[in-house]
Amino acid sequence: MATKMKIKVGDTVRVMTGDHRGAEGKVLSIDSVKNRAIVEGTNMVSKHQKPSAQNPQGGIVKKEAPIHVSNLSLIDGSGNATRVGYETRDGEKVRFSKKSNEVI
Repeated sequence: MATKMKIKVGDTVRVMTGDHRGAEGKVLSIDSVKNRAIVEGTNMVSKHQKPSAQNPQGGIVKKEAPIHVSNLSLIDGSGNATRVGYETRDGEKVRFSKKSNEVI
């Protein structure tokens, strides 16, 4: 069952734990069933690629692997890691930074 995520595609996030702690990047995709996200430039893995029509050379390709969303923290406009809250402002539901109280 898919769960509600507070992180969306296109958000800038910081990795809080693990080998890539402190790395920042943009969220490229989200898997809400497995609670994982792919973040640009973090959690890079080497994948062996067979030669194909698109890649006739084949070889070893570096690509991003999914990382669990519990290890990510959203970056607000001022560059600080923050938690996300929801509230109704001017009749519409918005996400806001719990640290600076500004709309994300």
